Amino acid sequence: MKTYKNLYQEIYSKKNLVLAWRKARKRKTQRQDVLEFEKNVTSNLNQLQQELIEQIYFPKPLETFVVRDPKTRKISKADFRDRIIHHALCNVIEPIFDKTFIYDNCANRKGKGSLFALNQFDKYKRKVTSNLTSEAYCLKADIKHYFREIDRTTLLEMIKRKIGCNQTIWLIKIILEGNSERDNLIKGLPLGNLTSQFFAKVYLDKLDQFVKHNLKAKYYIRYVDDFVLLHSSKEQITKWKKEIGFFLKKELKLELHPDKSKIINLSHGVDFVGFRNFYHYRLLRKRNIRNIQGKIKNFKKGKIEGEKFKEIWQGWSAYSDWSDNHNLKKELVNQIKTFKYNNIL
Repeated sequence: MKTYKNLYQEIYSKKNLVLAWRKARKRKTQRQDVLEFEKNVTSNLNQLQQELIEQIYFPKPLETFVVRDPKTRKISKADFRDRIIHHALCNVIEPIFDKTFIYDNCANRKGKGSLFALNQFDKYKRKVTSNLTSEAYCLKADIKHYFREIDRTTLLEMIKRKIGCNQTIWLIKIILEGNSERDNLIKGLPLGNLTSQFFAKVYLDKLDQFVKHNLKAKYYIRYVDDFVLLHSSKEQITKWKKEIGFFLKKELKLELHPDKSKIINLSHGVDFVGFRNFYHYRLLRKRNIRNIQGKIKNFKKGKIEGEKFKEIWQGWSAYSDWSDNHNLKKELVNQIKTFKYNNIL
């Protein structure tokens, strides 16, 4: 395996820091920490660069808040200057790892995403069912408390196999330490940070390689900590599930979620990346439908402003177009029109 050295100068180069600043500010230009930083952007970028050169950089405490949309999640927001550092690091090291990831690792990767995962699922579904003419099965699995249970020592060892630059490893350690909960310096990554998304991809790559090269499973797709494994034999899927569970515990100190990891007949529909996927059609999750209905209700009551609702609706509308819920969408459009909100559509 190739090890990459002498990366640190590229990370703190002015060119990379300017690119990182532009990425970090995208769609966030009116936030207070962004506005404060940009009052003296050149000076502040120079200060960041100097802190990296002297290796005296340390991130500010994370700002945490709870989001209920619809699941309750604790989100941790890094200060703007720290988000610039996150982008600077990922700009340099993410391409190194990305080219060794399996093709069907779909989340947070250029050219991939939810729609790619759905299309791959449809493609593999047809293959294992002889073009939807025979019975087949799917292991639909989820890692229990994934971000919370990531072992940082194991993660660092994985990163060191590719990154042989001591200064870059120092920066990664500093980011991990700065992202730590006070009562847990060993496990876990905070939700909401770019580096957490990247580290999460790296950590489960070991599972991907095991499934593809050791189990030799052809039809496997992973989206963050959700994954599906398709096969015509229920016995084979059952065997693979046991082997994956054992591998996760031994190698990654993780567990399959006992309630969310099931073997399903494909004809019964599989819940994957926000949709219920059947043989001949695809539907939105019921939770997703209830969520947008709640947003419409709150908008009518004046609890959501027009521009904010317009942004929510446009995002949901584009998302729902991937499903076959066409009549539902027409019904919701009519509800909005009834209240004379045509400018939203």
